[in-house]
Amino acid sequence: MAFTLGFHIVLACIGVAFPAIILIANYLGLRRGDEVALGLAQRWSKVAAVTFVVGAITGTVLSFEMGLLWPAFMGRFGDVFGLPFALEGIFFFTEAIFIAIYIYGWTHLSGWVHFWTGVPVALAGLGGAWSVVAANSWMNQPDGFKLASDGTVTDVNALDAFFNGAVAYEAPHMLLAAYIVTGFLVASVYAVGMLRGRRDRHHRLGLLIPFTVAAIATPIQFAVGDTAARSIAHDQPIKFAAMECVQKTSTDVTEYIYGRCTSDGVKGGIGIPGFDSFLVGWSTDTQVTGLDTVPPDDRPPANTMLHWAFDTMVGICTALIALGLWLAIAWWRKRDIPRTPWFLRATAVSGLAAIVALECGWIVTEVGRQPWIVYNVMRTEDAVTQADGVPVTFGLIVLLYAMVGTTTVLVLRAMTRRWREAATDDVDVPYGPRPHPDELLEQP
Repeated sequence: MAFTLGFHIVLACIGVAFPAIILIANYLGLRRGDEVALGLAQRWSKVAAVTFVVGAITGTVLSFEMGLLWPAFMGRFGDVFGLPFALEGIFFFTEAIFIAIYIYGWTHLSGWVHFWTGVPVALAGLGGAWSVVAANSWMNQPDGFKLASDGTVTDVNALDAFFNGAVAYEAPHMLLAAYIVTGFLVASVYAVGMLRGRRDRHHRLGLLIPFTVAAIATPIQFAVGDTAARSIAHDQPIKFAAMECVQKTSTDVTEYIYGRCTSDGVKGGIGIPGFDSFLVGWSTDTQVTGLDTVPPDDRPPANTMLHWAFDTMVGICTALIALGLWLAIAWWRKRDIPRTPWFLRATAVSGLAAIVALECGWIVTEVGRQPWIVYNVMRTEDAVTQADGVPVTFGLIVLLYAMVGTTTVLVLRAMTRRWREAATDDVDVPYGPRPHPDELLEQP
């Protein structure tokens, strides 16, 4: 499950955020009569179609795994948090329908009509992601049901389960992560091209549009993440204690950057006295709950890995904010992207860095909740399948995903090679009646 989620989440982010980035390029092309922007939107829509298909495959595997790997969990709580999955299915089919119409519309619709057929794609991606994260946030803060003395689930309220206490910060956190990952990932492709000498407007605009989206989302993400961490300290104090390697409940708790977590405290790392308490309650006198408040069996495993994942996520986010400020300052001074190769090198690795931060965030979320699959209600060991053959099916899944991933990379590389052979400054967008020149300057 961890392997398939780690693979699928990158494709899910692209599916959520890429349509909006495409629409921005499409809008700029129509509003300004910019054929380079229209050409980018058209090419990106074909890439989105490929990643959508691959995401559908990996997402389907996940849906089967929910039932096959977690039979006790689904059998007991399926009625409680089934609504988010039903809504996600509706959003998925809506997205599939309109992405087909949008791609078809390049050759059969007028400019602004075609643009508006892409809007439901972006909205459906947001709705689908929110629905799935609502299910995960329910696992962190379960609500909308009661347990009878024999463990039977009663008095189910699906809306209370959907709008649980954690969804208000988990869903925005994930949606912003999707825009950050996709924006920097797309920008990194064009940064590599520019490092190889392709400095035409096609590459500059291809870098600037997604980079700007990601650069705007990153500082907002930092603020949302800070709010989320403070909420976790209140609602899931043991998860927070494991994230920060807090062994004993106390005030004036030191914040450690990296370091090895032991039962005697953090060994190594960079310590900032009192800062952990300050982050939780804006005062060094704030009490932080420690792991000593629960039995060892109720504590998350792999504390050092969990702590490092959290620090890595925060560190990468901070670095990406700095990268965004670099562009902002250069644009303010010269109305252009920085021309130094170091900016392009940093942008070239920003996509991979954003993916690492994304994976680290999910490690914090999932490992930090352990040993519970439903926090303080159901243990993971009681929910997981006891059937034989899991190693065999895991091997098959790895093989399947290796084939799918390799095929996806080969297809995308073939598409980019074909596009590179075409003239980048003379892209013919075959709208099917072409918009009148006056229409290009008018809003719909």
